[in-house]
Amino acid sequence: MIYHQLTEIIKRILTNSGYWFETFEHEPVRTSEEASRVRTGYTIDQGAKALITRVKKPGVGKLFVMFVVQGSKKFDTAKIKEQFGLSDIRFATEEEVLKITNGVLLGGVPPFGNLFNLSIYVDRGLLQQEKIIFNAGDKSFSIGMKSTDYADLVNPIIGDIV
Repeated sequence: MIYHQLTEIIKRILTNSGYWFETFEHEPVRTSEEASRVRTGYTIDQGAKALITRVKKPGVGKLFVMFVVQGSKKFDTAKIKEQFGLSDIRFATEEEVLKITNGVLLGGVPPFGNLFNLSIYVDRGLLQQEKIIFNAGDKSFSIGMKSTDYADLVNPIIGDIV
């Protein structure tokens, strides 16, 4: 199977950094619910859902950022505004996601906003899981890793956003 080039980039970053991880090849999935059914040994709450959004940041203007939440959760715009001062929050369109990620399809976007020059906001509930799992650039390929390693690698802004 041939995956998006980002899949190999992420595996190389994890390997070169010395982090433990495991990979899963599976049928294409788009939603967290579908993904949780094919990822043996992981729950939906260990699934890291990466959401590219456009926000308005005081003093900066409109920009794209990434929110990462547990697969069963939805981010709360009121909490995001209160904690981080972000407003005018909307999901990126499919066209915008394709442009930002160099062709990664919706459902395949990994929680590595730093690879796309995006700030990453992670809900603290996700990082309370020992391990997390996510689609790694392709809807048919997932990577599981320790949440502490993920936080160390991407250095996200952490808050209560769900």
